[in-house]
Amino acid sequence: MTIDSIRVALRGMLANRMRSLLTMLGILIGTAAVILLVAVGTGISNLVQHQIETLGSNAVYVFPQQSRGGQDRGGTNARRIRLTQTDVDALSDRTNAPSIINVAPTIQTNATAVADGTTYALQNLIGATPNYMEVRNATLSAGRHFDDAEQANHAKVAIVGQTVADGLWGKGFNPVGQQVSFNGVRFRVIGLLEKKGSSGIGDQDDVVIAPLTTVRATLVGNVDSYTLIAIQAASREHTDSAQAEAVRILRGTHKLGPGQPLDFQIFNQASLLKTGQQAALVFSLLLAAVAAISLFVGGIGVMNIMLVTVTERTREIGIRKALGAQRIDILSQFLVEAVLLALIGGALGVSVGLGFAQLKVGPLEPVVSPGSIVVSFAVSAMVGVFFGAYPANRAAKLTPIEALRYE
Repeated sequence: MTIDSIRVALRGMLANRMRSLLTMLGILIGTAAVILLVAVGTGISNLVQHQIETLGSNAVYVFPQQSRGGQDRGGTNARRIRLTQTDVDALSDRTNAPSIINVAPTIQTNATAVADGTTYALQNLIGATPNYMEVRNATLSAGRHFDDAEQANHAKVAIVGQTVADGLWGKGFNPVGQQVSFNGVRFRVIGLLEKKGSSGIGDQDDVVIAPLTTVRATLVGNVDSYTLIAIQAASREHTDSAQAEAVRILRGTHKLGPGQPLDFQIFNQASLLKTGQQAALVFSLLLAAVAAISLFVGGIGVMNIMLVTVTERTREIGIRKALGAQRIDILSQFLVEAVLLALIGGALGVSVGLGFAQLKVGPLEPVVSPGSIVVSFAVSAMVGVFFGAYPANRAAKLTPIEALRYE
């Protein structure tokens, strides 16, 4: 690539400004799409990871197995789909489960909340022990947690999520100290949870947490089973061992033999995080493929325009060859023009992509990868070389007589 080749290429581009701009637009869109869609994919991956981690950095969750068809109808089969206090006591034994430091049974139900004349259909009302807040990694933006004394005294106190507070009192309102009724039972709000956002597992802010004893006594009745048992491992590194200990203990309390399938479901935050990351990776690859197609289409546009350019300038090529221009001179002239179109379009595409990547859509914040900038710009240059090589080679192969005779 010589200075003379660049000068001739720029002169050709400026002679057809609109055509050159439209050609660069195709590369611009493809390059910007690569940067933006990769940034969106990374942002989705980070969002999924953050939302899963809000469930507890070292938490394990146990659910009762769902009833299968009509087989679990009373007797021993009905007992199999329950989690009881016996399970909680066994899991709380540090001698048998050294990796488990907290066990929090919960009862969950739907409820209709009413406050100051406003009615709200609550997605999830959770009755839990005080240590559930620690297992769930729940933090407050206002107020306080309920304590063991309130748990023992069946205190009618509640901690509400941001979505519930917005639905009952409006955005920005601090509900601490307010009275609210759940299915006709009046509670006093003592805490407001920090906003966690929505995810594939539902809106984590559409929740109310109250003492387990209170919910059992006033809302769901004296049931002898739990909806979920939340377990906290000693550390993130002990999560898998805590899950293994929980499976072993629950096999014993549920009287399951070595070959019998589990009658409960169990998962930990790490496995859920891994699944979420894998799903986000697949989505990111899909977005990258779409962006690559856009860049490929832009390259076809470059080839198309360069073929038209060669056709229009056939006589010019003949004159240059008659005056002594070599094949390499003609080849470099048109190849440099194609590469310049791609590089300028790529540079503009990088700027546009970085600009759009600064926009935040709800909780999703795109994250620009330096690697995607380098790769997209390098690929745009390669597109210019690849799709410009054929038209340039076609021009270089023309003989002076053939070119001069072209009308």
